[in-house]
Amino acid sequence: MASSFLVYDVMHRFIDRGLLGLADRREDNGESKVTEEYEAELLAIVPGSPQDYGHRRPTWTQELLILVLYKRTGIRISCTTMSRLLKRLHIRLGRPKPIVGCPWKTRRRKRRLREIEDLLESVPKNEEILYVDEVDIHLNPKIGPDYMLQGTQKTVLTPGKNKKRYLAGALNARTGRLTWVEADQKNSQLFILQLWQLVGRDYPQAKRIHLILDNYRIHSSFQTQAALARLNGRVVLHFLPPYCPDHNRIERVWRDLHANVTRNHRCRNINQLMKEVDYWLKKRNRRLQREYSQKTAA
Repeated sequence: MASSFLVYDVMHRFIDRGLLGLADRREDNGESKVTEEYEAELLAIVPGSPQDYGHRRPTWTQELLILVLYKRTGIRISCTTMSRLLKRLHIRLGRPKPIVGCPWKTRRRKRRLREIEDLLESVPKNEEILYVDEVDIHLNPKIGPDYMLQGTQKTVLTPGKNKKRYLAGALNARTGRLTWVEADQKNSQLFILQLWQLVGRDYPQAKRIHLILDNYRIHSSFQTQAALARLNGRVVLHFLPPYCPDHNRIERVWRDLHANVTRNHRCRNINQLMKEVDYWLKKRNRRLQREYSQKTAA
């Protein structure tokens, strides 16, 4: 919104000089200080921290970006120019994602990830390969951003006493189809229930089922090992390196589930919430099945 000063300034210039008074007078400002090299330096330093460049503050401000870039390029720009540049380069102010570093050495971690990539390409058609993980569903809503009118703040009613349900899901690496089981507790019995469903109902014709999964304790407990032994090698577990959730494709499904169902939800009881979860997951499967059918028919 333009200030009243600017409006009156433009009006008086029009009265005094006519259409010539409305000409953009910034044409005599000279060449832009921002060069391609300056933009490249900006893109290079933003992923890091000001502490990488000798400052004590851990997060960037426009003033710090200007100062660091001045030392690196010799070019100094205003905060207004920096603001426009950040917008043009799609550099946003966001919330970082907390992670836990993998305790393995880099070479070992990369070797395991490469083995899993090779497995994805080499599994025969009569075998299945799936990404496996569990997700917690809370009756207390996850709070997330939403559009709201200026000067107002939406409210999310919470039930107070939280209740939980747990899903164990298996994402087909070829088709994207998701199958899942539900339980009141997140324990070995939940994972074993998933194993029986995969073998007996979801993929009964598969010669072997490969599961890519994390190192959560229920995946390697004594109960789980006993259940796997009874399956006579039909299910093979392939563990990801510790704390590498970005390499488990099913994590994206759970993020979408929270974004579309559990975040800021208005369900008053856990059964109603689980109906919404079930509806969204089934709708997702129907959409992916259509897309996969069209892709294979082409």
